[in-house]
Amino acid sequence: MITPPRAVPAEPLTVATVQATPTPGDVAGNAVAGADLVRRAGAQGARVAVLPELYLCAYHPPTLAADPTGTDVAADPAGVVVDPRLDPLRAAAREAGVTVLVGAAARHPDGRRTIAALVVDRAGAVRVGYDKQQLWGDENDLFSPGGRGATLLVDDWRLGLGICYDGCFPEHGRAAALDGAHGYLCPSGYLAGSEHRRDLYYAARALDNTMFVVFANAVGGTDPWRFNGGAAIYDPQGRALARGADEGTDVLVATLDPAALAATRSAHTMLADRLPDQGGPRVSLSG
Repeated sequence: MITPPRAVPAEPLTVATVQATPTPGDVAGNAVAGADLVRRAGAQGARVAVLPELYLCAYHPPTLAADPTGTDVAADPAGVVVDPRLDPLRAAAREAGVTVLVGAAARHPDGRRTIAALVVDRAGAVRVGYDKQQLWGDENDLFSPGGRGATLLVDDWRLGLGICYDGCFPEHGRAAALDGAHGYLCPSGYLAGSEHRRDLYYAARALDNTMFVVFANAVGGTDPWRFNGGAAIYDPQGRALARGADEGTDVLVATLDPAALAATRSAHTMLADRLPDQGGPRVSLSG
């Protein structure tokens, strides 16, 4: 039996997506800069802010390979992160009343190193919310994949978590939707030259699953690790509510409207109509 989508939230939720240029290896400095971005988001009414993949250490594989100790944050067995370098970000989340999703390299007690989405809650507590499951290319040389999905609860909104390459797999967003997600948060790092795929994947995940999608991205840097911005927030039909340019730091804000979610899911019932064994069984035909 297919589980139908959950009831829509009662109230709107204002969210922010960020595109920014962190400094490779400077966790403390990037946390300070991230705190300013969170305050900007809060000043525009956002209750959730999404920063890019690996933002705290920067997506720069040579630095991540050369200095794993300095670029990682340590998580305890429960996923809690206590690192004084993150204090500015914790303070900004408390002061602005914003739940923050920020990318980091996380070191787990069993020695695994993951590409993580840290959740900084409105009380300033930090924990690993999700570890990237689909590693891309040479990420496999530096990181271990996560083993589970995750859904973040904010007010009465259910927000599935993905990181960059996860969002290239329709099954990943669909798993979030089938867990009742109303939205899908994707901190990412898309390199210059990937603009077509960047703009297609996350709009498609929104329409595939009739849910909002919040896509954050790094921007700038030096080739071959130069990123292309274009952070965006998509409605449940895949239309951009906000979109950043391909260059420059930006904080983009939009309000997720439960009425739009309900109307879309009423008109486009893919989640409710999905077959238990979608597409199967199959036969081979001769032409």
